[in-house]
Amino acid sequence: MEEGHRGVRLQGLIQENRVWVETQSHPTPLMVVVKVEINRLPRQHRMKMAPESRGTKRKRLGELVLALLNRELQPSCQLACLETVRILSRDKNCLDPFISRSAMSTLARYAGIAVASSAAHNQQVEGQGEGEGGEEGEAAEVSSDVVKEASPPSENSDQEVIVEALKSICNILLHNVTGQVVAADLQLIKGVAERLKQCHDSIWNHEVRFFDLRLTFLLTALRVDIRAQLAQELHGISLLGNQLDATLGLCWPDTLETARAGSEGVPPEELPPLSRQQTELAMEILKILFNVTFDTTRRKVDEEEAAEYRHLGAILRHCLMSHAEGDERTEEFHSHTVNLLGNLPLPCLDVLLMPKVQQGSIEYMGVNMDAVNMLLEFMEKRLDRGHKLKETLLPSLNLLTESARIHRETRKFLRSKVLPPLRDVKNKPEVGNALRNKLVRLMTHIDTDVKDCAAEFLFVLCKESVSRFIKYTGYGNAAGLLAARGLLRGGRDSGIYSEDEDSETEEYREAKAQINPITGVVEEEQPNPMEGMTEEQKEYEAMKLVNMFDKLSRTNLIQPMQLGMDGRMREITPDDLHKLTHNPLFQPEEPANSDEDEA
Repeated sequence: MEEGHRGVRLQGLIQENRVWVETQSHPTPLMVVVKVEINRLPRQHRMKMAPESRGTKRKRLGELVLALLNRELQPSCQLACLETVRILSRDKNCLDPFISRSAMSTLARYAGIAVASSAAHNQQVEGQGEGEGGEEGEAAEVSSDVVKEASPPSENSDQEVIVEALKSICNILLHNVTGQVVAADLQLIKGVAERLKQCHDSIWNHEVRFFDLRLTFLLTALRVDIRAQLAQELHGISLLGNQLDATLGLCWPDTLETARAGSEGVPPEELPPLSRQQTELAMEILKILFNVTFDTTRRKVDEEEAAEYRHLGAILRHCLMSHAEGDERTEEFHSHTVNLLGNLPLPCLDVLLMPKVQQGSIEYMGVNMDAVNMLLEFMEKRLDRGHKLKETLLPSLNLLTESARIHRETRKFLRSKVLPPLRDVKNKPEVGNALRNKLVRLMTHIDTDVKDCAAEFLFVLCKESVSRFIKYTGYGNAAGLLAARGLLRGGRDSGIYSEDEDSETEEYREAKAQINPITGVVEEEQPNPMEGMTEEQKEYEAMKLVNMFDKLSRTNLIQPMQLGMDGRMREITPDDLHKLTHNPLFQPEEPANSDEDEA
């Protein structure tokens, strides 16, 4: 027994050439359709069966329903059969009848996405089975006859039929690898792409458009070859960008500047929220585009591609500034937008700053910072939530980091928000509720990716200057990134940044000499533990400490390290420790490869 749509329970029982469909709430046309049609099938399709397992019964029912779909049926009968396929295809253990080339081709025809060459090839394959003799030969002949007499449904004759066929294909792709291979072989992505081109045509209802997109998402998520085919052969960036444009109802008052059609000049916060249907379609498009652009940042793009990405980036900026119905849906919509923005080539992110400054806009250095400020607020909201930071926080934090690295105005704006001139020198950098404090706390997070990303963001805002980085975070918090970069001796990394003005406040300047660089705050003066000791006693304690380190090192309890000339930590060998016991000023030699270029 399996629960179906709207409380319907389906149980296929094949007894004495009949199929009953039991319902819990109301009758279904399939009860009548299957009883009538089953008796019209050739004898080999009408079987008397001994008691079978539930899975076997479902498979048998699937085979019979597919046989019906290859005959001429009324739209209501087609719908009933496809509803049955959709319900049966939810069970990943009963997909055998639906993953053959013939079955997938049949479902594609009803979905209106069959490619002509694939359909012809499918008929040729089926025709090769004719005349093989025996019961199987008869079945092949009947199958071939059925294909010849069946005709593909008109593309807009019954959109409910199209939707049910699309749902069935989606179920099959989700649960079965063979089905994915067959879908790729049948070139279903081409059929879907053809219908997606009609995005400005109002003949297709919301469900057809949604499941077209859902099918495209599954194909691009599960098949790398289809992902590449959509991006290159089918011009997926432009195709889906137009789809997103039409879904949001945009107009273009200026180059790379968008507005909602009929509401030009209205501030984003005053626009009505996007409808539920608009948001659903837009999020599916964003997910597909994420799949298609997944490797964009890893390769160079030509001028034509860069223009497409800038056009897409302008639409994404509009998404970022738009709102859906309800805070939860808005955050989900913005999350998909941020994920996709992170895939765009870095030079193309300048479209976030292109709109003119208008009344109510956030202006900084003469540039519209509305989108950047929205990204910052979105990032802080995810940070405050503290749930699954790697999945929820890193996309927005990485996007802000790369934007700040490549765009001077963005970096200066973010620095003014995250690292304002330092006044509080009495509390540790990780203590407090300011955004700087929250990010510094992440620099010691248990998840290495979260820790590194937070440190990288603050380091870029400091223009990759070690002294400034330590000033805002403390040496103890900064040590991990500096060690990884070979910057423990100080200096600046290889980034190219403009000169900055002096940002020291009067409070910081007065307390600078008393600030502990390890903790980053002014601490109470501690008593000197060596006060009153003679030079011989100090030397004795120092040698005692060296011997303790040597003993712990020899037993592999610790691994003593020292700072090399390249700014990276390197281990101290037992021989080095032995020499230190005789000459505390001894400097171990650098390894032979220390002068090699560091990444």
